[in-house]
Amino acid sequence: MLRSEIRNWLPEKDPQKLSWLWQHANQLRRETVGGKIHLRALLEFSNCCRRDCAYCGLRAANRKVTRYRMSAEKILTLAEQAARRGFGTVVLQSGEDPKLDPDWLAELIRKIKSRTALAVTLSVGERAPAELALWRQAGADRYLLRFESANPDLFRRHHPARPGHSCDRLALLGILRDLGYEIGSGMLIGLPGQTMEDLVADLYLLGKLDLDMIGLGPFIPHPDTPLGRQAGSSSSEQVPANEDMTYRAIALARLICPRANIPATTALTTLSPQHGLELGLGRGANVFMPSITPAAYRDRYQIYPGRAQLCGSDNESFRRIAYRIRAMGREIGQGRGDAINYLARKKRKSGGLS
Repeated sequence: MLRSEIRNWLPEKDPQKLSWLWQHANQLRRETVGGKIHLRALLEFSNCCRRDCAYCGLRAANRKVTRYRMSAEKILTLAEQAARRGFGTVVLQSGEDPKLDPDWLAELIRKIKSRTALAVTLSVGERAPAELALWRQAGADRYLLRFESANPDLFRRHHPARPGHSCDRLALLGILRDLGYEIGSGMLIGLPGQTMEDLVADLYLLGKLDLDMIGLGPFIPHPDTPLGRQAGSSSSEQVPANEDMTYRAIALARLICPRANIPATTALTTLSPQHGLELGLGRGANVFMPSITPAAYRDRYQIYPGRAQLCGSDNESFRRIAYRIRAMGREIGQGRGDAINYLARKKRKSGGLS
């Protein structure tokens, strides 16, 4: 997809043209990745973080957070419950925890893989290449690392590097690819200072990275952060952090990366609890990641406030999600739900035909 085409779609106001975009993205989703909706069990096992990102409630400088780290036994029990409930993937997510022991996580991955058929996705921030290699060898299948903004100045402004450390997420994504991970990345919609040209560059970068998973959602600041305390931008160039722009980004991401797995994110369903899930899944998305984090921990994992409570931590919650999916005329996918793009890349690498 050309930059000019992306640029033309973002400010589009014509309802008929937008209706065509939604339908085209949904049809392409159906033709490339099918009609099944894959559920990922999101397990937020630690809210400790060494970073000071300007909008995230888990930032190190936020002293109002009650920090926690789950034990390996607790995580393993929850993963086994997720497998019995029908999930095909567990997503182990945390802040960029400074006390995360690489060997501890590697052993946990081995146990999950030995006791379940779950795919294991990691989302633990910027880590050393040796750690990423260790976890891959232990059996981790996927890694999520958002680039957040293709504009390096905007990224540095809101995601300062640790003192004495560089911060190159694009380089890390390349390392993850070389290690054989199924890789996911993406960006925020409406990050303060993000212009329409920035968002065009963000969407265009999705295609250049040839991603297997794409996560994008609206910017929702936490009140106990610098961006949560400052007034919103009045610039006409500022990208709005709303659900309408998020739907456009999802649809365009599907057109740009037709074979990727794209979730309807929790942030989207937070902005629109009644319809965000259905509209996201009807405009190009094919994945949803309900939290299985126990409520006592989930209430402390506040990246942003007011998170939608669409979760799959018990049978009744899982049934409610399944009901909404069936009401759309869609089915829950079984098994791991690997990205078509990833499977094709593996086949090419092994010498098969694409």
